[in-house]
Amino acid sequence: MSKQYSLLNIGKVVAGANSIEQIAVLTNQCGVDNVVIITDQGVWNAGLVEKPKTILEDAGIRVHVINNTPPEPTVDQVDEIFQAAKAVACRMVIGIGGGSSIDTAKIVSLLLTNDVALRDLVKGKVQLVRRGVPTLMVPTTAGTGAEATPNAIVLVPEEELKIGIVNEKMLPDCVVLDPVMTLNLPKAITANTGMDALCHAIECYISKKANPLSDTFALKAVELISRSIRTAYNEGQNLAAREDMLVGAMYGGVAIASSGTTAVHALSYPLGGKYHIPHGLSNAILLPDVMKFNMDACEEKCKDLAVAMGLDVSGCTTREAAEKMIAELYALIEDLHVTCDLKAKGIDEAALDGMIEAAAKVTRLLDNNPKVVTKDDMRAIYRKLL
Repeated sequence: MSKQYSLLNIGKVVAGANSIEQIAVLTNQCGVDNVVIITDQGVWNAGLVEKPKTILEDAGIRVHVINNTPPEPTVDQVDEIFQAAKAVACRMVIGIGGGSSIDTAKIVSLLLTNDVALRDLVKGKVQLVRRGVPTLMVPTTAGTGAEATPNAIVLVPEEELKIGIVNEKMLPDCVVLDPVMTLNLPKAITANTGMDALCHAIECYISKKANPLSDTFALKAVELISRSIRTAYNEGQNLAAREDMLVGAMYGGVAIASSGTTAVHALSYPLGGKYHIPHGLSNAILLPDVMKFNMDACEEKCKDLAVAMGLDVSGCTTREAAEKMIAELYALIEDLHVTCDLKAKGIDEAALDGMIEAAAKVTRLLDNNPKVVTKDDMRAIYRKLL
């Protein structure tokens, strides 16, 4: 019997170079005149908020900016941002930045219309009755795909773990994909976020929740990212490559909304939760080893991924094609100079037990993996990173 599956859609997407110029039109279509922009210091200091803020104000829209979203926000930090947004009685939340800013914006939107405590929401103790105030998301990295997902990740320090809130009410109303906003991304961030986007697409394709709808977006995301990530890294001002990366990252987010990530993300959460390794970087360093572990359980799909990555697998057996795909993942890590000295972060053999226990709690993602991941398997994968 065929399983049931669904596709969750963003309200409206406007894409292409200089599409940020449509931000006031989109805001007016939502019928609001008082907005809050949630961003981070890096995006703010880079001047990326200046143009959309001016466009909104020129259209007669009041704009309040909260620019202190941290890279990996904790529950309390997100709650502080919510309180600041509540104080200005905003009627729309605009997230400009990477996954942390966009996730925070989605959560703030919900808290503005639902009388619930964020900690209770994170722990699954409360239900969301109402959709949040309208949201508009402008990603400035091509990574998380958060602009297309019903998910938001927050750090719970006392558990030393990142926890995902998943609710359809968090799907954004509007998204602007303007590659110009990503042209000046530093090379390291281009690499880490780009590999994160590739992670999403690959994991969603091999996930137990994969389906014909998610597969369509996942494979196209793999194609777009694979053909352009090296160019975006080496030629940061290449607009076509930046657009491929931005659209590919969003497609990865759409795939997440229909399917779901797997063991790569489950094992990465402790790296971010306790050791504060950026989300994209932790996923990137885990991807080749976890996929090598998974390969024998999804060889056919690995061959499909090899084709989507543009690899020549003519004349190859399924196994050989899958091995080529794994080899390409290792090559990408090397070519993009994706490295992380775990020992410098305080991670050694003695730290593995705690990481394994934390990762084992992420059953929401481990259950999606095509192959059972035991604690011994986790230890072996983590060891390869030391």
